[in-house]
Amino acid sequence: MEEINVKLKKTNDETKKEIKKTLEKIENSKIETENKNTNKKKNFTIMGLTIWRILAYFIIYSVVGYLIETVFSIITKGTWESRQSFLYGPFCAIYGLGASIMIIFLHKYTKKYNTLFFGGFIIGSIIEYLVSLLGELILGVKWWDYSNMPLNINGRVCVYFSIFWGFLALYLIASFNPKVDRFINYVKKKISLWILKILTLSVTIILFVDCIITSIAMSFFLIRMVAQNDLNVPNKEIVMQKYEEIYSDEKQADFIYKYWGDRKMIRTFPNVKIQDVDGNIIYIDSLLSNIQPYYYKFHEPRDINFKLNLNG
Repeated sequence: MEEINVKLKKTNDETKKEIKKTLEKIENSKIETENKNTNKKKNFTIMGLTIWRILAYFIIYSVVGYLIETVFSIITKGTWESRQSFLYGPFCAIYGLGASIMIIFLHKYTKKYNTLFFGGFIIGSIIEYLVSLLGELILGVKWWDYSNMPLNINGRVCVYFSIFWGFLALYLIASFNPKVDRFINYVKKKISLWILKILTLSVTIILFVDCIITSIAMSFFLIRMVAQNDLNVPNKEIVMQKYEEIYSDEKQADFIYKYWGDRKMIRTFPNVKIQDVDGNIIYIDSLLSNIQPYYYKFHEPRDINFKLNLNG
């Protein structure tokens, strides 16, 4: 009997231990589930994409856009010239912005090619129109002008480039962006996600500051061009008044000429143009004929009916 009792006691102890382990597993499982749910809540997403990944897209595609524009300029214009959106750094922001927004709205339609094309057609056209409009309203600059092309809207968008945006979205979502995702995931394995997020945020902040500096510098530059060349632009009296206020301060004027002088501005933005009261387009580089607006010339411009100019 005593042996039986001992065996029963051992069996009961083992059963209790197993039950205890099972309960611990259940409890740990609950904690893991709660942690996962908490992490999901912490990682705010837009259309299923985290904010930091969208910012990473913006940075990557801004650089890709800069490279595309640079190569296209060499092929069509025969010159290596700046295709930057901002004063500092190899970034063409309209590509970064356009690609990011397209990915946000279209990344779930990877295999639906018609949706990708028409989605890109519409989204790309809206982005291009708004960027052009804001450039004129805020900076008084015409980044591009499609007025001489068929089926255009206020010279800001035209059907040719809208079709281009459609095909671009098709290639971007179905083929290219999956490679970018693999690249981002590869980097995540090499460095911690926390460091990657910090780097992404840091570059984004630098870009934002660069954008603000560029807006100020461009405003000073255009005011200077209008005043010194007596251009008949809308609200000319206000522009002349601002010129006097800005450049009458000797220290401020010295700073502007040192860091944002004519050479710096026209070599960074060689295609910048403004519109006078009669609707004529004035290319700023024509006012600064003594300054070479490009870095290097390879050959004479090719005869192409229309040129892609999206360095806005």
